[in-house]
Amino acid sequence: MHVEHATPRPRVGLFVTCLVDLFRPGVGFASVKLLEDAGCAVEVPMTQTCCGQPAYNSGDRADARVLAEQVIAAFEGFDHVVAPSGSCAGMLKKHYPGLFRGDPEWEGRAERFAAKVHELVSFLADIRGMDAVAARQAATVTYHDSCSGLRELGIRDQPRRLLRSVEGLELVELADADVCCGFGGTFCAKYPDISNAIVEKKTARIEESGAGTLLAGDLGCLMNIAGKLRRQGSAVEVRHVAEVLAGMTDTPPIGGR
Repeated sequence: MHVEHATPRPRVGLFVTCLVDLFRPGVGFASVKLLEDAGCAVEVPMTQTCCGQPAYNSGDRADARVLAEQVIAAFEGFDHVVAPSGSCAGMLKKHYPGLFRGDPEWEGRAERFAAKVHELVSFLADIRGMDAVAARQAATVTYHDSCSGLRELGIRDQPRRLLRSVEGLELVELADADVCCGFGGTFCAKYPDISNAIVEKKTARIEESGAGTLLAGDLGCLMNIAGKLRRQGSAVEVRHVAEVLAGMTDTPPIGGR
């Protein structure tokens, strides 16, 4: 494993995300392990809140801005801010600056903050130079590209490169891997029938891949897909990519067995 270590170790603030905190804390622990293996000093600010994306996507810019101010204040002292979610990282990096455009007090703070935000796997591969992990798992997996991670942050090759270094792991490509799973944050609640039709196509492609495990970098996508697979009686397991890369797969898969 090749990792470029800086001296002293860079201070990384881990933005855990609401879904990880409430539904899959193991993803947070896996993220800490990976970041420490990459030579970082990791801290998890207790004052962090939701990134504000649900409010922002619903048109509530005022509440989104209040949450953004809290997040910026909690994390702006770190060298890097890392989130195990392309969706949340995209909100922090791409949309925070626009919330404060023209504000003499906050515009510069928001832009400086956004410049040091990264999605977890992208940070490991692109910033810390990690090209392999020490994990081992005998499994055949496939990978779903989340909309935000792929389109807002350009995350595609990074997780695949690191997954290919996992001993015993076979990675097979998923047809239409870049097609939405139907979650879309509040979209799945506002338009459940459309969301269900979209995820049904996604689970069909997953079954066709022959993989026993589906991986992705966004817990929202994973929970949506896992729920549909379970309702269909599928045996395919669902996990966050960080769990596999960290070798922390002793917990039940997302959605249960």
